[in-house]
Amino acid sequence: MVNTKVNLMGLTLDNPVIPASGTFGFGYEFADVYDINILGSISLKGTTKEPRFGNPTPRIAECEAGLINSVGLQNPGVDKVISEELPKLRKVYNKPAIANCGGFSIEEYVEVCQKLDKCPEIGILEVNISCPNVHNGGMSFGTDPKAAYEVVKAVKAVTTKPVLVKLSPNVTDIVAIAKACEEAGADGICLINTLLGMRINLKNRQPIIANKMGGFSGPAIFPVAVRMVYQVANAVNIPVVGVGGVATAENVIEMMLAGATAVQVGAENLVNPAACRDIILDLPRVMEKYGIENLSDIIGGCK
Repeated sequence: MVNTKVNLMGLTLDNPVIPASGTFGFGYEFADVYDINILGSISLKGTTKEPRFGNPTPRIAECEAGLINSVGLQNPGVDKVISEELPKLRKVYNKPAIANCGGFSIEEYVEVCQKLDKCPEIGILEVNISCPNVHNGGMSFGTDPKAAYEVVKAVKAVTTKPVLVKLSPNVTDIVAIAKACEEAGADGICLINTLLGMRINLKNRQPIIANKMGGFSGPAIFPVAVRMVYQVANAVNIPVVGVGGVATAENVIEMMLAGATAVQVGAENLVNPAACRDIILDLPRVMEKYGIENLSDIIGGCK
């Protein structure tokens, strides 16, 4: 009998498979599709201080091996997430969830994380530093080591739960950003967020997405994600969560060999709502195929 359990920042997960933020709502929406308690955990929809309607439509452009989205962090705001969304999740899910926290200033990150830190449903705070910094000309917090350090330091000062920092791949040196987060006290690193992509409508010669460009995700970005997970896992001394193009149990094994302790599944949930369940159910077969008894033994197994 194979063992799929992993320990992520002090939390024991039944398996390393986690739906990625933005692709699984607040979790309870999928409870009619399958028993979501099979999941290792759930990364909830990105939450900000104030409600956000999101970006103008169209927001989605299909690609041959993925999709481009520009949803714009649409969410009801942290207070309503706590009062309305988390109680709905609690009714159908009995494991600690991951709260994905966004902000447009350090003060906003602090407030959102501080409030969600107090929620019993939440086991990990996932700080998305891909948000634009309104006090720095709109540049993403995650593109500058100093800005990344400052937001993580501020969040750690007001929270007690593990802080997982989600990094953007749209940078020159992903390792420098990861190291800055670790130095600031991050308990783990999650990567990668979406790449920047664009599609053009040949009929009207205009961008398909209203915002012109958006986040490119799906199987096409998997090799980039594996490379960045490998680089960061070999540069920091805290756990790494791998995300980006994961669609199969084999992909999960590959991510873990690159150094990931757990793996998030994103765009594949939009193709197949039961993708995470299917991957989890297939994991024992793939483990036996490659002679793996304990998944935790293979973390960082590729040198």
